[in-house]
Amino acid sequence: MTDSLALRERRAFCDLAQVLGPDAPTLCEGWDAQDLVAHLLVRERDPISSLGNVVPPLAGLTEKAMARRRARPFEVEVETLRTPSPPLRVLPPLDRLINTFELVVHHEDLRRGQPDWSPRSLPAEDVDLMWSQLRRGGMFFGRGLPVPTVVRRADTGETATMRKGVDPVTVTGDVVELVLFLFGRSATSGLAFEGPEERVAELQAADLGV
Repeated sequence: MTDSLALRERRAFCDLAQVLGPDAPTLCEGWDAQDLVAHLLVRERDPISSLGNVVPPLAGLTEKAMARRRARPFEVEVETLRTPSPPLRVLPPLDRLINTFELVVHHEDLRRGQPDWSPRSLPAEDVDLMWSQLRRGGMFFGRGLPVPTVVRRADTGETATMRKGVDPVTVTGDVVELVLFLFGRSATSGLAFEGPEERVAELQAADLGV
């Protein structure tokens, strides 16, 4: 495969969005497919306005930018999203860095928002890439975890620490499912939790939404 996982997930998301239409539900509470497309475009092409995603006082700025995107024809916006913004086309490594998880997760948000969804299998090299990024960014991706947490690949048994501490909870599953869990998605498949009972309950009840 010559195209990056980020680029292939971008195209797959856009293909599915075109099929499902703007009103299709997603895993992002209160958002349909049109909202999700608007979010991705504002994040990538209007970085100042997108600051509201991480700086609450600027949330109104982000919402206005998304509203402008939602007012445009859905099919046009999807086709705009299909191609990375000019800076990302010039710097493919940056696209891979900031968009691999973003596009995998939001593709799954759209897929799993449909009643007939089922887990999919990614090529081994894609899974290894995601695991590598997850391990390197463990402290960042685990910043919202309420208890010490370790994630374990179901296929290889490899582990990565997301939050340090004694008596951690170990979450075992496929790499995509682990990523979705850490991004706060409830529609996951096949995850197993081991550790102190009260900590397992606290972790499962936590709002990890990203």
